[in-house]
Amino acid sequence: MNEPSDLPSQATPPFSTVLNTAARVKPEAFSFSGRGGEYFRIWIVNLLLSIVTLGIYSAWAKVRRLRYFYDNTSVAGGSFDYHGNPIAILKGRIIAVVLLGAYQLAIALHVVLGLIAAIAMALAGPWLIWRSLQFKLYNTSYRGIRFGFRGSAGGVLKNFFVWPALGSISLGLLVPLAYQRFKNYQHGQSRFGATSFSFEGKPGAFYKVFLMAFGIWLAGFLGGIALLTINGFNYGMFPTGLPVIIAIYVWTFSIYPLLMTHLQNLVWNSTRLGEHRFASNMRWQRVVFIFVTNLLGIAFTLGLYTPFAQIRMMRYRIESLTLLPASSLDDFVASSEAHGSATGEGLGDLLDFDLSM
Repeated sequence: MNEPSDLPSQATPPFSTVLNTAARVKPEAFSFSGRGGEYFRIWIVNLLLSIVTLGIYSAWAKVRRLRYFYDNTSVAGGSFDYHGNPIAILKGRIIAVVLLGAYQLAIALHVVLGLIAAIAMALAGPWLIWRSLQFKLYNTSYRGIRFGFRGSAGGVLKNFFVWPALGSISLGLLVPLAYQRFKNYQHGQSRFGATSFSFEGKPGAFYKVFLMAFGIWLAGFLGGIALLTINGFNYGMFPTGLPVIIAIYVWTFSIYPLLMTHLQNLVWNSTRLGEHRFASNMRWQRVVFIFVTNLLGIAFTLGLYTPFAQIRMMRYRIESLTLLPASSLDDFVASSEAHGSATGEGLGDLLDFDLSM
């Protein structure tokens, strides 16, 4: 006869516990609460003050704009924050203007000086961009925890300059690979507090997207050329020639939203934050509709519709994104908080400028 055991029971947890666990790890959709009317007031003030101050206010304008977009972006009950200092951004822009001015002056004075300046710019560029990337992420936070960017100037040189150059001289054959390397570096070197992002997108997936977009464009382009050939390239025949030419341009233009949509889906579906995943489900048809109507709105209002257009596109891009937690986000945020506060303390003086617009 078996003796009763004093060990705790190893039975399956109660069904209510399973439900509670499932509830904690349900998908968390991103949301965007920005409104066109609200952002228009920020946009118009930023524009006018930037003009009046000959561009000096643009640093403060950038901070106001980013704070608005970040504050209105939320996921899992928390929103993002932007902590950039306008003075730091202005310093970065002054540095950029001085460097470009010195480069132009050196070229005007002497060929040798111009060559030396070009070499200096080539050496300084990757370092400045690396510092700018660090500035951007360090000044972004979620639930009080800062993001960060590791990387190096050498990594920026390789992924921001060398690979794009190879893509250009390869007649486009290496462009998908260059873009994959760029995103792999950008996402893979980022972190949230103590937790690193990772990127799993393979070059083959990027080639599929680019080839799909190119194939769709080529089919439409060849169809248009065939129609023009049948009509003998008679540009004067408005019912046949001119509409076909316009259609070819429109068809070429519409490929951009197609490519953008599939690349965003691919990039975010390949991105991880620790054990947590992301999902993006943007649809090309919706992006084309927003893109075209935004352009028409901007054209017919002489640019005044621009802030409304930005809000529409931003809302769709953000709300197409979902966080797929592998465990409780509360535990995840708590585990990231200590490291974030410890490592971020001394970075304020180090990352004190931003070169981006």
